[in-house]
Amino acid sequence: MTEQKGKKIGIISLGCPKNQVDAELMLYRLREAGYEITPDEEKADAIIVNTCGFIEDAKKEAIDAILETAALKAEGRLKALIVTGCLAERYQDEMAKELPEIDVIVGIGANREIVSLVEQALEGERAARFAPKAELEMEGGRVLTTPPYTAYLRVADGCDNRCAYCAIPLIRGGFRSRKMEDIVKEAEELAANGVKELVVIAQDTSRYGLDLYGELRLPALLSQLCAVEGVRWIRILYAYPDTITDELLDVMAKEEKILPYLDIPLQHCEGRVLKAMNRRGDRESLSALLNRIRSKVPGIALRTTLIAGFPGETEEEFSELADFVRTEKFARMGSFAYSPEEDTPAAEMDGQVPNEVKARRQEILMTEQAAVTQEWNQARIGSELTVLVEGYDRLVKRWYGRTIYDAPEIDAKVFFEGEGTLRPGDFATVQIEDFIDCDLLGKQIL
Repeated sequence: MTEQKGKKIGIISLGCPKNQVDAELMLYRLREAGYEITPDEEKADAIIVNTCGFIEDAKKEAIDAILETAALKAEGRLKALIVTGCLAERYQDEMAKELPEIDVIVGIGANREIVSLVEQALEGERAARFAPKAELEMEGGRVLTTPPYTAYLRVADGCDNRCAYCAIPLIRGGFRSRKMEDIVKEAEELAANGVKELVVIAQDTSRYGLDLYGELRLPALLSQLCAVEGVRWIRILYAYPDTITDELLDVMAKEEKILPYLDIPLQHCEGRVLKAMNRRGDRESLSALLNRIRSKVPGIALRTTLIAGFPGETEEEFSELADFVRTEKFARMGSFAYSPEEDTPAAEMDGQVPNEVKARRQEILMTEQAAVTQEWNQARIGSELTVLVEGYDRLVKRWYGRTIYDAPEIDAKVFFEGEGTLRPGDFATVQIEDFIDCDLLGKQIL
């Protein structure tokens, strides 16, 4: 292996936090091999585009990023373009044929070989390397691409749910939990390096442990994570409704470090549509679940994601979904128009909804949620909230950060007047005075 000291490498990581963790593991290997990691793409000798391939918009974003990076290479500034991630895994043959600008294509199972593959690319060789999905690297050092006080903690990868619209099992493979002791060790290392907020993630976080231990072990894992010194906040994303147990909720209610926040991607509420999606439940059962969560964890902020325009969705079924948003009053909600994905059952279903109808339905859902969010924010006025400080906005001359109700990158902010001695990663007590759109406004009182 040639000496790589002084060689600079950049990375563009797209998509979800799970993909971001993959990027961080690869960056660690590259740094240990002597590469200098640079955020300036124009100074990089090689750039990795770590792609998402979940829905059509994500694919377009990934291809645009590849082509923009290829333009740097054509101008002679860049020596090598490497493509990794879900799009590379899903379209192995097509990527090489359709995008000859790429030097090396890496499937997710081959991420651990990133050092030698980058070296090949820098030496002018073209390559494509794939390995079984189950060989995806989940252990090892990471170079955090989040702020130093926050880190994603992946507890599992892959998915066994086989929702009719979703290509994730095709791309990432079956559900695979990490060993509990490895997760706790990683949390301890992150905390020792200054991480104060752990965001627990997987494709199906609440299923953690079922494959490895024969039972749901997320509650036990969370209890151990709460014992990690230095960690102050633990946030849970992507909990599947079927595996949200009383034991999990009891642990959330008992442990102060576990935030009263839960992301549950419900996708829909109407029973026939959920069945067509190969998901269980109906509006009655989902409302009962939400009520149970709220009763066991008082004050919890619930986040969900909904799909508008799934094949066969009637106006009546959509109206029920819109009413569900109005009635359940999710603290946070996202929605997207159904995207037909190749090789998924839903893509072949009859009753595909026209794009303009899907877009209209998505807009209606977000309009309904905007009213709920306004009501939520109005109720916060006068309250005192703990804020994790993220920075200072010189334009508005205010500090900003997130409350216990806000996950990194996807939720709202609090802008507040505060002391000049604050630093990113500090915690401040802020009295809420007003709001603009989704964001709260206030002043520091402690």
